[in-house]
Amino acid sequence: MQIFGFFGSILGYLLWALFYVFKNFGVSIIFFTIIIRMIIFPFSIKQQKSMASTARLQKKQKEIREKYANNRQKQNEEMQKLYQKEGVSPTSGCLTSIIPMLIMLGIFYCVAYPLTNTLHVNSEVVANAKQFISALPGHPVYTATGMTTYQEIDLIKMLANSKSLIGTLFSGADVANIEMFVSGFNFAGFNLLETPQVNGFLSFYTLIPVLCFVSSVAAQIVTMRINKTGQGQQGCMKFIMFALPLFSAYISFVVPAAVGFYWICSSVFSLIQSIIMGKFYGPDMMIARTEAQHVALLEQQEAQVQYSYAPAYDNSKKK
Repeated sequence: MQIFGFFGSILGYLLWALFYVFKNFGVSIIFFTIIIRMIIFPFSIKQQKSMASTARLQKKQKEIREKYANNRQKQNEEMQKLYQKEGVSPTSGCLTSIIPMLIMLGIFYCVAYPLTNTLHVNSEVVANAKQFISALPGHPVYTATGMTTYQEIDLIKMLANSKSLIGTLFSGADVANIEMFVSGFNFAGFNLLETPQVNGFLSFYTLIPVLCFVSSVAAQIVTMRINKTGQGQQGCMKFIMFALPLFSAYISFVVPAAVGFYWICSSVFSLIQSIIMGKFYGPDMMIARTEAQHVALLEQQEAQVQYSYAPAYDNSKKK
């Protein structure tokens, strides 16, 4: 967890810079997500190429599995030959998927811990402030339920409702930054410090977990269709595809709306990114490029072959 907190602390400087410009946390998260997506875009392209290349070989892989269904060793050998022939590495997308994942988890820690990772307030001071707040009557529900991850967001909510606490719990340069920070969480009619669960299932805030679920499922479906993966999925795979978005929707229902809003932004921009990359690096496009490269290579090889004149032998001269 410390490594994600480290990434979150670094990315927090960017989020704070954007907040300093826009003075609104919702707008800052939108631009923050766009910038991060642009940074990891080269990694996403490599991952997309790997996925498209793998999808391109699905038909041949299926033929090998069927042909050598009773001989696993031969099946693996033929698979390796196929990968070598087509210039595809089945593990090539691992590193390019790990790096964006580390960055995205760092973003989450940046959003979930705004005082320590975004404002970079001393962690000891924040811990003392949380301890002070938890001792008050009607302290945050996260302390009672054990969900300590979002206590900093809830602390900011309490500071926004009672700004006199800021001067009591914090001192020095932190006070001015925190006062500006707590006043910038209203976005599109939402207070991003509010929790949908606290406001009730029929409240306007329920739209946050609903959009979280819809955007996550849409991003998965579009990505699979672009890469032509997931065709003929079994029931368990379909369950997993919906289980993760349902879980994220539940979490966004019981935590402050700022976290759910970040997940929505991340899913929406992931969807847009998948559509853009699918236009240039989808399986059909990759197949067309591979065939074009193959034809060009053959023409290049033919051009390098030296022409030699070999006259036909005339048998009449032999007489």
